[in-house]
Amino acid sequence: MDDLFARYDLDGFFDEVFATDGGAVRPHYTELISRLARLSPADLERRERIRDGIFRTQGITFTVYGDDAGVERTFPMDLLPRIIPASEWATIEAGVVQRVTALNRFLDDLYTGEQAAVHDGVVPRWLIETASGFTREAFGIHVPHAARCLVSGVDLVRDDEGTYRVLEDNLRNPSGISYVLENRAAMTRVLPLAFAEQRVRPVDHYGPMLLKALREVAPPAAGEHPTAVVLTPGVFNSAYFEHAFLARQMGVELVEGRDLVVDEHVVYMRTTMGLQRVDVIYRRVDDPFLDPVVFRPDSALGVPGLLSAARAGNVTITNAVGNGVADDKAVYAFVPDLIRYFLGEDPILPNVETYLLWDPEQREAVLERLGEVVVKPVAESGGYGMLIGPHATDEEIETTRQAVLADPRGYIAQEVVSLSRHPTLIGDRMEGRHVDLRPFAIAGEHVEVVPGGLTRVALKRGSLVVNSSQGGGSKDTWVLDDDPGGANGAVPIGLLRQEA
Repeated sequence: MDDLFARYDLDGFFDEVFATDGGAVRPHYTELISRLARLSPADLERRERIRDGIFRTQGITFTVYGDDAGVERTFPMDLLPRIIPASEWATIEAGVVQRVTALNRFLDDLYTGEQAAVHDGVVPRWLIETASGFTREAFGIHVPHAARCLVSGVDLVRDDEGTYRVLEDNLRNPSGISYVLENRAAMTRVLPLAFAEQRVRPVDHYGPMLLKALREVAPPAAGEHPTAVVLTPGVFNSAYFEHAFLARQMGVELVEGRDLVVDEHVVYMRTTMGLQRVDVIYRRVDDPFLDPVVFRPDSALGVPGLLSAARAGNVTITNAVGNGVADDKAVYAFVPDLIRYFLGEDPILPNVETYLLWDPEQREAVLERLGEVVVKPVAESGGYGMLIGPHATDEEIETTRQAVLADPRGYIAQEVVSLSRHPTLIGDRMEGRHVDLRPFAIAGEHVEVVPGGLTRVALKRGSLVVNSSQGGGSKDTWVLDDDPGGANGAVPIGLLRQEA
């Protein structure tokens, strides 16, 4: 362990494992760090080979756009897992449930209700109607239990004081849950004793959990045994592995648009036994490609007439069409107000401080300090198009300035959050790398959160961009059933060396 953590510095950031420079280990990490102390660099290298072999065999890959090394690569998982004690997780879970509940109510109110939040001025109407994800074609399409965000991924970061904050909401087709399950399966083989020593809450029930929720939102006419399918754009999609994985986990068919047909406002699946009625579609196809009759006529990925079947109440599309209006990064700034409006509660998980650049005063203040803030396009995802002021060149700052002036509605700015760091195996020793956390929530009759979620890690030194599509990696996330250490506080790493 002397070699592993040699010269490990916090560099002023909140560290998930160490409470102080020099090695006071947080209580919930003491057993794991003690176990790692018994492993030599050769042991770790061997375990890395085991991990890579597992991922190659399973075909666990992700597309990194613009990577000269190739389109597909094995999804990187670091060997040192993230651990979250029970009391900390309870706050995260309650905050995610609260947020997803409010967003579901907002979307249902917007598309099938009285638009009360808009009428009462909680969110400006013009802001909603100019959001790229706002979809007029979704008006009047009901979703049982108002579960429009059946699968949600809420991205959390931890600031320099250790406070969890919501960075953004992913309400359309959030990806990454397959890596949560596969990371866990790999960790039980790579570090079996370390895993066995902890009381870690399981995640392998996700498939049945998702299938249960899909059946709960089936149309009433579906009866007791509704048929659900996973709709994928096909093998060239960056997350195709996940689409196939989830279909297997649930024991349902993985279909493409050409496998479905609509007749008399009813959706059918082509099978070797003839047409079979479909009641619920867990779609991983984006709105513009979903139905060429309604949206893009050149789309070969969708199903002609699909929205008419949904409007007739004969099929449930989930996540619902039009959800993108609520994960617009400008609308994100109003989510705390939506929580207060719909639930009468203060937000459990705060937002990152956000500036709306269509407001002249906020825009002027931000343009004066572009080198100090993060500027994001409101409709982009995956970390694309961002300006991270402190790391930007003068040319990049000027380009962003002109883009903001040309389209103030299209951008927001946020204060730079000093993302927490976590020791990550780089070569033969541990170095601090920035991490975030994406818990996944499932909303059927009730909202449930999978214990843990996807911890993403920026593998490049100093980088704040953790997105998998730009070369980030991941860690297994262990949620404990209890809080080890209690009030005893952090344990000096020297004591762990002696125990080892």
